[in-house]
Order: sequence, then structure tokens, then C-alpha cells
Amino acid sequence: MSATKTLPLVKDPEGLSSRLKEIPAEPGVYFMKDESGRILYIGKSKKLRSRVRSYFRDTPKHSPRIDMMVRQVTEIEFIVTDTEAEALALEANLVKQHQPYFNVLLKDDKKYPYLLITWSEDYPRIFITRNRRLAKEKDKYYGPYVDVGLLRNTLHLVKRIFPLRQRPQPLFKDRPCLNYDLGRCPGVCQQLISKEEYRKIVQKVAMVFQGRTQELIDILSGNMEQLAEALNFEAAARIRDQISGLKSLSAEQKVSLPKDTVSQDAIALAADDERACIQLFQIRAGRLVGRLGFIAESPLLSGRSDEIDQNGVEAGAILQRVLEEHYQNAEAVEIPAEILVQHELPDGEMLAEFLSQRRGRKVSIVAPQRQTKAELIEMVERNAAYELQRMQKLGERDRQGMQDLADILDLPDLPRRIEGYDISHIQGSNAVGSQVVFIDGSPAKQHYRHYKIKNPAVTTGHSDDFASLAEVIRRRFRKYAEDGKLQRVGNPDWPDLVMIDGGKGQLSAVVAVLQEMNLLEDLRVVSLAKQREEIFLPGESFPLETDAEQPGVQLMRRLRDEAHRFAVSFHRQQRSDKLKRSRLDEIPGLGFQRQKQLLEHFRSIDYIREATREQLAGAPGIGPHLAQQIYDYFHPNG
Repeated sequence: MSATKTLPLVKDPEGLSSRLKEIPAEPGVYFMKDESGRILYIGKSKKLRSRVRSYFRDTPKHSPRIDMMVRQVTEIEFIVTDTEAEALALEANLVKQHQPYFNVLLKDDKKYPYLLITWSEDYPRIFITRNRRLAKEKDKYYGPYVDVGLLRNTLHLVKRIFPLRQRPQPLFKDRPCLNYDLGRCPGVCQQLISKEEYRKIVQKVAMVFQGRTQELIDILSGNMEQLAEALNFEAAARIRDQISGLKSLSAEQKVSLPKDTVSQDAIALAADDERACIQLFQIRAGRLVGRLGFIAESPLLSGRSDEIDQNGVEAGAILQRVLEEHYQNAEAVEIPAEILVQHELPDGEMLAEFLSQRRGRKVSIVAPQRQTKAELIEMVERNAAYELQRMQKLGERDRQGMQDLADILDLPDLPRRIEGYDISHIQGSNAVGSQVVFIDGSPAKQHYRHYKIKNPAVTTGHSDDFASLAEVIRRRFRKYAEDGKLQRVGNPDWPDLVMIDGGKGQLSAVVAVLQEMNLLEDLRVVSLAKQREEIFLPGESFPLETDAEQPGVQLMRRLRDEAHRFAVSFHRQQRSDKLKRSRLDEIPGLGFQRQKQLLEHFRSIDYIREATREQLAGAPGIGPHLAQQIYDYFHPNG
């Protein structure tokens, strides 16, 4: 007896009417699901019933994307919230979690860097990163910044204006380094400044990256006057120099508006058939203080970029998603009084109310049509178009590389997933392997893997790259050999091409292990030799006739260089960890696991050496007795 197929709601008027009556006219979040239970779309509204009903009207004015989605909906679920602000926040979190196909999704592909302040630490660090998964709950990201050069220059100047920790680890055991004598560091390594006072300095730095430079200058000016009145001229002079540095930093901003009291953000996008590039200009006190960049992917971008420009309906959905995510991660003082948008937002009123509540004052969202504000939006849109052109050039380079490589190797299709492998060691010690992955010609770092070589024959003074590569390949594809039912070709995890860093010898070792595993027929593998950038095929004595500068070989070279870089960086990390552990190995009762916990907690041997007994006892896995042993080891004289 076969199961009855569930009809889409558009073909089941009675079921649709019944379901719509069950949805309340309250704020909340709704889920559109298909017959398999997959979430197609997640949305929010201040009146759930009205919003959901609008999808199923007889004369809808939806985009092709929404029409396609509605035709697949067989079930509607909802979550009621107390306020519209709660609905907005809940929707954003659920979209991140479920990544529904028909929602606008922001792409976090590490193209743009962030500035990170580690507020979770007693003495916060400030550095640039492209990895948004580094931070703990209290840490704060600023960005993503389009102009990495300007970001580096700004951070460099800030570190010269304010005394900040300059090194991740202490240089000396019992004294600060030269940076302290020069006034560039307050002596964090020796705790010559309290945690509270140091955090006050970092809070001033944060104001710069919040676009509040003028506000900071005003605060410092007041402090300088108070110090001068108290005849503390030396401290007043230091603040005077800080104000001068901040003014020079502010003077570097090239764009200024007629009204020097304006505090606003302006957002616009440019899109092609694959992506949308969004630019967000931050203007404070009439000056451009930040330019952030985002990339969006959505079904609406599949061949309909002209439609975006004509009516702006889908563009508004993209802009709304960017603004929601950006401001949810921002502090209240970073929210401006006015947000200028290129297109009307589908839920602009709801977002404006949410931001007004967070800011504590009214926030307006405006789509300007003329005069100065419209000119500003046009400038932001031009910058978004330039960024899109830059990405298109990179995309075209990658496409040419894949097509040329397919021609060189006579592949039936473009090699969309290519994996590269390399080995790194020093005369056999700390031997490691790397697996890097390029998807559509670009690095996909979420798929990178490290391998510690386990072969007992590979030891200090005795290396064997052939055996090491064979081990890495065996471990990488073991699951396919052990499970004959596991799909190979067509599986997203299965590569279209494998590249080995090396010549005929390395390739032969890998081919032998793949033959043993009965995988060689389904896996295309080649090697790239370093000297002449020559490509070798299995069983061939001579390399293919190629030009080192043709697109396909250049793509292979980028893959090979990335595999080499990744292997070397992991090898250096292993050597460093081994050197650290070699000292800890001498402490009785401190095994490998506790050594690892101790290093994760204190981050370096220097910090472990400087820690008190109480601080050591507070580390995971370290009790008072072991803490005393560790302390005695580093302080034999008490």
C-alpha cells in the first residue's frame, strides 16, 4: 500500500485555508517546508497571518524566485515572539543555522579581513584576521573591511598613538622589552599596568574602529585641559600627541560631505548572474571612516541580474539581510541616526524600529532619490560595481584555468574540485602531509586537512616522501575502499583531479596505493614537478607538452604552492609544539594530555613560567599538587 503524496498548498485550497486560519496575527518567524520536510524559506513579520497569506493571493506580485518557492510549499510552521525585535533576531539566527535554499545567504569566504579585539582576555589583543571562528563570546569583530591596506595602516598608526602590547609573547623573563622604554607598550608582559587601566586604553582604540574618532578627540581634549589646569604638563603633553595622531588619522579619509555633523551609513550593491557585491560606507561627522564589503549568494542571481536592476525587489532583500546581520553584531553606539539604501527594504520599517530600540534614539532608513544623499548612494554603487568587476576577473581567470586543464588532461568535464598533496619535514623529523582543496579554481579552506605521518620508518635522519605520500592518500580515501557502496564520482567529497607535488617517483608511489585500493579507475591523478612546472601522468616516462604560463598550468602551480605553504606551516607548528613540550616533559606527573591543556590555557611556556601557583591550579586538569610541582620546576630557588 503506497503512501499518499502530499500536495503543495497551492493545489490544496482547503488545506491552505485551514492552515492560514491557524496562524496568528502576531509577530514571529515562519518556516516554509516542502514534502520531504526540508526548510525552503525562513521569514519574519510583525503580523504572521498577513505576511504568510500574501504568498498565496490570486494575483501575486512575487519574483520568479518566490513563485518557484511557493509552488513547492506543503507545510507552514511558525514561532510566535513577544516583539518584532525578537522576531528579527530569531530569523537571522535560524537562517544561519539552516541555510534555506530560497533565503539570501551571505557568503563568508574570507575575501575580506576583520579587526578582532579579544575582550575575553585580561589584556586584550588587537589583530587582523579573516577567520570569524577564532573569537570567544566576549570578543568583538569590526568589519569586514574592503581595503586591507588602509586597515593595516590604521592599526599601525593606532599602535603608535596609544601604548599597547606589541608582542603576543614576552621577550624577556624578568623585564619589559624596548617597546616599554619607547612608550609604545605599558609593560603588559610584566603586569606593570593593571587589567582595568589597560582595558581603558583598548576601549579608546575600539572607538576608532567604531567610527567615533571625533568623539574620542573631544574626550581626550577635555582630559588634556583638566591635566593642564592641575599643572600635570607631562601627562597633558602625552594626550596632546595622541590627539594630534588621531587628527592625522582622520585627515587621511578622502571623502567628506557638506554637513560635518552627519552620522549615517550608505549601502548599495552590484550583481551579476552568480553573486552580489555589497558595499557599506560608514560616515561619521561628515567623513567616510569605514568601507565594508559583503558577498551574497541567492537563487535570485541565477541569470536574472537584469531584473534586480529594473525593480530592486530582490536587491532590497539582499540589502536587508546584510544590514540585519551587520547591526546585530554591532554595538549600540555604532548604529547611525540614518541609513541610506539603494532600494526599498521589504521589512524596512521593522528593521528601523529594531535599530531604534537598540540605539535608544530614532533610526531612519531612507531610499534617497535626489540631491546629495542620492549622489552618495551612486558613489557607493560605483564602488560595488568596481569590486564586482574585480571578482569577475578572478572568476574568469579560474574558469580559463579549469577549461585549459581539462583540455590538457583530456577530462570529460571541468575539474571543479581539485585536491593537492605535499609532504614537509626536516631530514625526516616531524614529517607531516597536507591536503588542500580548490573548488571552481579558488581555495576552499574549510576542506583543508593536515596529516601527521605515522610510518615508523620515517624518523629523524631518515625521510621517505614516497611512503609518506602513499600513507596520506591511503588515509584520505580509505573510507571509499572499505565501503564499496559509498558513491565515488558525483560525491561532493570526491575530487575530479588529484595533484601530487613531485615528479614520477612521487606519482608512482601514489598510483601503487590507489591500485591496491581499487580506486585508480575512478580517480584522475597527476603530479607537478617543481623545476620546469612539468605535468606527469601515471605510467608515462615523459611529461606532457605544456607551457609553464598557460592558464591550466598556472592553476596547478597555485594549487601546488598552496599545498606546500600549508604543509610547511603545519610542520613549523609541530616543531614549535615539540620544543615546548620537551621542557614540560621534565615535570613529573605532567603527561601529554595535561601538557596540551596547559599550553592551550596559557598559550606559551613564558606565561606558564610567570604564572603563580594559584593561576596554575586554575588551569584545566591541573590541581594544587601538580601546580606546586610545575611552579617548583620553573622556580627551583623558591
